[in-house]
Amino acid sequence: MVERIGADICVIGGGSGGLSVAAGASQMGAETVLIERGLMGGDCLNYGCVPSKALLAAGHAAQSARGAARFGIALPEPRIDPAALHDHVRGVIAGIAPHDSVERFEGLGVRVIRHDARFTGPRTVAAGDYEIAAKRFVVAAGSSPFVPPIEGLDETPYFTNETIFDNAAPVEHLIVIGGGPIGIELAQAHRHLGARVTVLELFAVLARDDPETAGILKQRLAAEGVEMLEGVKIERVAGNDRGVTVTVSADGTSREIAGSHLLVAVGRIPNTAGLGLEAAGIEFGRGGIRIDARLRTTNRRVFAVGDVAEGLNFTHIAGYQAGIVIRNALFRLPARVDYRAVPWVTYTAPELAQVGLQEEEARGRFGEIRILRSTFAENDRARAERDTDGLVKVIARKNGVVVGVSMVGPRAGEVIQLWSLAIARGLKVRDVAGLILPYPTLGEINKRAAGSFYTPSLFSDRTRKLVRFLLKLP
Repeated sequence: MVERIGADICVIGGGSGGLSVAAGASQMGAETVLIERGLMGGDCLNYGCVPSKALLAAGHAAQSARGAARFGIALPEPRIDPAALHDHVRGVIAGIAPHDSVERFEGLGVRVIRHDARFTGPRTVAAGDYEIAAKRFVVAAGSSPFVPPIEGLDETPYFTNETIFDNAAPVEHLIVIGGGPIGIELAQAHRHLGARVTVLELFAVLARDDPETAGILKQRLAAEGVEMLEGVKIERVAGNDRGVTVTVSADGTSREIAGSHLLVAVGRIPNTAGLGLEAAGIEFGRGGIRIDARLRTTNRRVFAVGDVAEGLNFTHIAGYQAGIVIRNALFRLPARVDYRAVPWVTYTAPELAQVGLQEEEARGRFGEIRILRSTFAENDRARAERDTDGLVKVIARKNGVVVGVSMVGPRAGEVIQLWSLAIARGLKVRDVAGLILPYPTLGEINKRAAGSFYTPSLFSDRTRKLVRFLLKLP
């Protein structure tokens, strides 16, 4: 028999956005139901952010050992233990998992149902032996790896980000199809861990990032031995006793690339299939569920957050959207999203970070802009740590308002956060240039870049004449 459940909020999906909504709603007094068919914590905890950063940390440690000679410390070539490496990654996930567990959420008062969810009408959802009628629904079903229709792929063993972290075997030569952040992070991690790596990209590697800063990262990757082939089309793949062979073509010429393992990392698709969205009057497309600025779907009782919705696909965006939903669904406030200061980071070494507009976007919107640059080679902390590849590139309007920043360098994901605040609050470069910052820190690069806005006027002939005049006064 079907058990009918009444709720104030019903959340579909136990990833970052869904868990944030469920936890917040329940603790604020709403009767909350959470439906999750898979692993609690979603993609970020189990297949994405957490395991990839754990693997990158291991790779960076190995690479640091190789580079210790620059400090006068001679170390042998690192010995990689694949089984122990696998245990490290799984251990990091296991350490975080209790925070996202069924037990924790049930302790918060959330009713958790482990089953598929499907809308049966505008106000009802079926999940196993349950039918949930709620005042408001939140779809947070996430996304899955996109597997392109490549000839031979169905018969060839390959990894996606959902399977590669289960691998405990040595990787001799990893071929990566896709040069976006996921592909590049895993490419460098495996290169640092001793594998040969070839990246195949139909367009340009890291095409969504600023070309100047991305170019610096690509130079580092190439110097480390990551082979990157851009503008190549994948004709077919095939498995064999030694691993895999990928046939690519460019400019009318075909070639075969042989490797031991294959990773497909060409993007993600929203998990809209099987949700019964049509029954609820919810419109969706290839990019996900259609939402307005308040994150409402075409069924105003249903909200959508995270990767399943149209727009930016980042864990921190899902968390931010959860707060917008809470304000709308519980407090009836007309809260709207504001994406002017959304940062994103590729966690390679050096890190690649972006917030706000890029150069061409800013020129198209404002016309005249100022570009301010400062290199990590000019930063004393970076010099002390012998990690000087990179720069900060600040985009400002002619009145000094900061509208975008691209950065590549050590811990760029941390250093760029000051600019996120500046863009979100409409601050000017003078607000950063006037800060007192501790010395020596990487963050000083921000002040140096901001100060360069005033260099042309401070050291102009007019200023020198004014100073000479004032010095003549008694």
